[in-house]
Amino acid sequence: MNKENILTLGQLIRSGYQSKTVKEEIRDNLILKMRQKENPFTGIMGYEDTVIPDTERALLSRHNILFLGLRGQAKTRMARQMVDLLDEYIPTIAGSEVNDDPLKPLSKYAKDQIAALGDDTPIHWVNRKERYGEKLATPDVSVADLIGDIDPIKAANLRLSFSDEEVIHYGIIPRSNRGIFVINELPDLQARIQVALFNILQEGDIQIRGFKLRMPLDIMFVFTANPEDYTNRGSIVTPLKDRIESQILTHYPKDIETSLAITEQEAELLDIQKEKVSVSDLIKRLIEQIAFEARNNEYVDKKSGVSARLTIAAYENAVSSAERRSIIHNENYTQVWVSDLQGIIPAITGKIELVYEGEQEGPYQVAVQLLDKSIRTQFVQYFPNPDQVKKKRSAGKKSTEEKEPENPYKSITRWFDGGKHLDLLLDMKDANKIAALYQVDGLYAFVKKYYPHANAQESALLMEFVLHGLASFSMISKKTLEGKIEFKDLMGSMMNLKDLNLGVEEDDDF
Repeated sequence: MNKENILTLGQLIRSGYQSKTVKEEIRDNLILKMRQKENPFTGIMGYEDTVIPDTERALLSRHNILFLGLRGQAKTRMARQMVDLLDEYIPTIAGSEVNDDPLKPLSKYAKDQIAALGDDTPIHWVNRKERYGEKLATPDVSVADLIGDIDPIKAANLRLSFSDEEVIHYGIIPRSNRGIFVINELPDLQARIQVALFNILQEGDIQIRGFKLRMPLDIMFVFTANPEDYTNRGSIVTPLKDRIESQILTHYPKDIETSLAITEQEAELLDIQKEKVSVSDLIKRLIEQIAFEARNNEYVDKKSGVSARLTIAAYENAVSSAERRSIIHNENYTQVWVSDLQGIIPAITGKIELVYEGEQEGPYQVAVQLLDKSIRTQFVQYFPNPDQVKKKRSAGKKSTEEKEPENPYKSITRWFDGGKHLDLLLDMKDANKIAALYQVDGLYAFVKKYYPHANAQESALLMEFVLHGLASFSMISKKTLEGKIEFKDLMGSMMNLKDLNLGVEEDDDF
């Protein structure tokens, strides 16, 4: 339909235009996309076999929807993308506050316009992007905000009685007529305000003050809620929940590959950062693993959840840590080292809610432990499991006839056992760090044994990763001090700590 040639009600009628409800629009356009094998929800990863099919079924059923899930599970993004399932343009009565359908006018204004002008009533075409309304539910939201109220200033200016329908100031819901309206965090809405939505969802009409008003609105409602909200701040009143036809459960990525793809898509890096800093697949996996570890950690509140925003912010911080180091040393190019992950701790502490025991441990210490657990989990994907090596050695000692199984890490740990230590400064130049790593006997040979085709940059990163991995499995000691990470032999560190404790006790006795 050529909207440029249709400017009046008469022209619209002669064009053969047929009105459709917003849910019929969405249904028809969804069917078209499905037949053309198009994904109606682009950029939403990990929901291909779960949330998206459930949503498609709900839309085909012309249901209002409640997305129920923890924070950072793309609930609002799913709702916002439904706008693309609307028709590109629809006609409305020009000047209408509630997007009146020219063929089925609702408001007194639209009816009066048609009565006065007839076929010459001017038509305004509304784009799909303008047919979306969204409101974050907060305790201070009122019925007037959502539905409307009497406007005394309008009544005074127009010299109208308060009984005249034209003195009504419509709220955001009527103004979203013939569109999609989203209420985020529905349980935060006070119960008495939720009750005001009953009629809209069931009968499709609104009630304002004492007006004998029946305005059957045409709206697709989408609500979002966090299960934690049911106990912490409020709840969805049962009659309202009963009127929302489809409740769809969202979830976090089920595998690290999906999580990697989400972070890669969402992280906002500048072109100069991409040119100056390389990020290996190893580093990316370590960052993603932190979120998986946090979601199962005893110190982290599982009801609150761990948002995908954690890994996105951590990834950006990791790149910035490397970029900062390159700026300090005036280097044109660098990579993100494992030691650079110390710089992502602020992104972790701000994204996790701790239980009581976690609060006692402290956010910083919990973040450090999550990073260490991530290194431990990913280490066995690249190198032999140190725990298995320990078990084999223990089993070998039981039989004097059998040869003790070989320990692939022996040459590395022996270097530290000789009383040597390695200090890696957090702001160390790449060349200096590589030179320091090569000081550890057997470290380079160990990496080349398992990754013979790794280039110099990759080998150096893997060498550093081995040290962090061995420390996470308690085969060597790692201590993060002011501005550096110190690797030493485990027994020596324990003895030093014991001596220190003894000294403290002696001082106290003295």
